[in-house]
Amino acid sequence: MKIAVIGLGLIGGSIARALKNKTEHTVLGWNRTEQTLCKAKLIGAIDEPLTDETLGECDAVFIALYPKLTIDWLAAHAPLLKKGAMVIDTCGVKQAVCPPCFALAEQYGFDFLGGHPMAGVEHAGFDSSSAEMFQRASMILVPPTGMAIETVARAKALALELGFASVTITDAAEHDRMIAYTSQMAHVVSSAYVQSPCSLRHRGFSAGSYRDMTRVACLQEEMWTELFLDNSETLSDELGALIGRLEQFRQAIARKDAPALQEMLRAGRIRKEEADGKVL
Repeated sequence: MKIAVIGLGLIGGSIARALKNKTEHTVLGWNRTEQTLCKAKLIGAIDEPLTDETLGECDAVFIALYPKLTIDWLAAHAPLLKKGAMVIDTCGVKQAVCPPCFALAEQYGFDFLGGHPMAGVEHAGFDSSSAEMFQRASMILVPPTGMAIETVARAKALALELGFASVTITDAAEHDRMIAYTSQMAHVVSSAYVQSPCSLRHRGFSAGSYRDMTRVACLQEEMWTELFLDNSETLSDELGALIGRLEQFRQAIARKDAPALQEMLRAGRIRKEEADGKVL
């Protein structure tokens, strides 16, 4: 197949590298900056830069841009896409992205599925991308209602070619609900946690717990602001519930209420064990 990758940052660069490293597909790339595009061609992460003419030859397109840019790019280029081409985005939110993209796909005769690679590292950009980024990771796919099962199967097969260990099929609302909890809230908490004055003098006092809590505070604030606000209702609900639980801990600690504190810690341990499948 001939596959286009739109945006050669961390995720798009990793998709391009994985396609070139693991498959026989031809990879065409587009990026906002010419320097990154040239570097991708030089190291063999893409075969050629994408043009409007070659876009119409592509059997599949991965869009690895921010949510609003994803919609804008697809709206501008939808008339150029091949009929029946498969388009998959990589945004971290789906209710803001999928409906307008589903509508464009129906209007212009291509297939669009929401996509979200559950993989990444702390640092952004093409230089941090890797052909092995998706090993042992999950790919989430959000097809429109009524999409042919054969089309979904093709998208799943392409994800597995990239190295994903599993593919989860869901709808946009469930995706955003779960991602608010598993990803977005973790980034908010990490950012708030590391802003303590103690973080400036942690060396010699910190180990794995500190590293785990602060790892995702290294983020692109422009992108994450957009993601948070695109999922604001669900994320604010999750944060409100967390703040309530933290307040219970604070009160028990302030009162030196050992029984209450032990019970809350026990409840957390049991929930973690249940989530990991260790408790029947």
